[in-house]
Amino acid sequence: MRQLNRLNQFTRLWQHSHGASQQTSVAEMAAHCFCSERHIRTLLKQWQEVGWLTWHASSGRGKRGTLRFLQTPDHLRSELLRQQLDNGQPQHALQLAQLAPEQLSHLLQPFMGGQWLNDMPTLRIPYYRPLDPLRPLRISGRAEQHLVRQIFAGLTRFDHDRVVADLAHHWVCNPQQTEWFFFLRPQLHWHNGEPLSALQLQQRLQHILDSPEGAKLLASVKTIELAHALCLRFTLHYPDQWLAHRLATGECLLPHPVDEEIGCGPYRLTSFSADLVRIESHGWYHRPHPLMQAIEYWITPQLFDSELGTSCRHPVQIAIGEPNELALLRPVSNSISLGFCYLAAHQRPGFNQAQARRIMMLIQQSGIIGQLPIDEGLITPTNEMLPDWPLPVWQAEASADLPAKLTLHYHLPVELHAMAQKLKELLAQHQCHLDVHFHAAKDWSDYHPLESADLIMGDRLIGEAPEFTLESWLRLDPIWPTLLSEPRYAALLQRLRVIQADAHETTRIQGLKNTFGQLMHDATILPLFNYRYQVSAPPGVEGIHLNALGWFDFTRAWIPPPVAIH
Repeated sequence: MRQLNRLNQFTRLWQHSHGASQQTSVAEMAAHCFCSERHIRTLLKQWQEVGWLTWHASSGRGKRGTLRFLQTPDHLRSELLRQQLDNGQPQHALQLAQLAPEQLSHLLQPFMGGQWLNDMPTLRIPYYRPLDPLRPLRISGRAEQHLVRQIFAGLTRFDHDRVVADLAHHWVCNPQQTEWFFFLRPQLHWHNGEPLSALQLQQRLQHILDSPEGAKLLASVKTIELAHALCLRFTLHYPDQWLAHRLATGECLLPHPVDEEIGCGPYRLTSFSADLVRIESHGWYHRPHPLMQAIEYWITPQLFDSELGTSCRHPVQIAIGEPNELALLRPVSNSISLGFCYLAAHQRPGFNQAQARRIMMLIQQSGIIGQLPIDEGLITPTNEMLPDWPLPVWQAEASADLPAKLTLHYHLPVELHAMAQKLKELLAQHQCHLDVHFHAAKDWSDYHPLESADLIMGDRLIGEAPEFTLESWLRLDPIWPTLLSEPRYAALLQRLRVIQADAHETTRIQGLKNTFGQLMHDATILPLFNYRYQVSAPPGVEGIHLNALGWFDFTRAWIPPPVAIH
């Protein structure tokens, strides 16, 4: 890129004197820039023409002339960055911004927030870490879960706590609830403009069913067949009233059968790198089109503790805006997350239920959650798993002696690092040594040491339809076959099968409430704290409303056009 090369050469020359005027020669400047004297003369002429510096040569070979700088490299880099961004060339802008993370973050601040670029409303979001690949079957982070729902669509989708049709126009099932028919909308298109066919969806759904995750989530599904050019038939082993919910989960979002980066959601993925993720409005989208035509995540990692991994900061409070607008930022949406961080007890010989209950009682009574060295307002201790799902009250085990040693395994977020240290200090006061192990990931997938854990801490994200989300958690998370013996876990799955067959949603939810109530009563699981989600934005960004994952719906956000209204 010629502009970048010219800027780098100019920076080398500027750094030699830190921008001070000087007497120098062509030969000396060529040496500083690692180029020939002929080339430096060409560069000097170009730089003078664009107003970067002035150069007054003296007659005679080797004579010294006067060099005066009119611009700094930082100012020029910022101006070139603005030009590339205004021209809709974010990748070229990133080439210009070859800086350390903290410098890049400072340089990009003026360009964040909502702006109109080439008549295209664009929202730029600074983000603190690189994003994981956007693969619906294997997603864990909140940002990734939110993004896949913008890029991919499923047969159904969640609308707050309801499940509604998406690629399907509607669905019906037979009286025995063992055959479900999903009738597709006509004239659906993938992001590349290719018409979408029911056969492609059937192939992708079969791929999901054959995967380890899909086999657990869709355990009730026997076959998925093409009943008609616009209809898919699901034949079930046994009734499942949660089937439409299951097909709306992130695991059942449907990428293109050949290119997994292509979907048919409201936005299409146009750039994905460690520095920049960009999505643009999908012109063939089958539902109302979003007003924001482009969304960009600018990855500007901050300094972090390498032992805690790249996700050591939990961005539950998002601020969007330019530095000169920071004073105007106001919270536009906030909520307490339904998701929670939890403690689980792996009860077995040497660590019984009474001892597990005593540890959970100590956590509740000691108030250590309120003592965590975490920014004020980030978390809040919980007294229920979901609203109206209260935690149990234990008393009989208050005097149970704890084992001399226990092992704790925990994963991200970083707040659990602070919790682990506090728990270690608390148990030491009761003559129990806690051996702590950190897993630098967002879930327990492929983590083989989990079996050796006595105590487990993790994070349970909850999106829409929270009761169903917890039902899926019991099926999909590897902690449950670890925490429960094989007979107990088999009995749990059988209980879930009975619950899912009930045609009345209120009865299904009550069944799940009783199931988790028993797990908490048995000291198998204990929610610790929730997060306080918040989005702040300047007056120029409208339509921001928090969703259940702590992000805001991109399809509802908008910025006013730059037109003066009299």
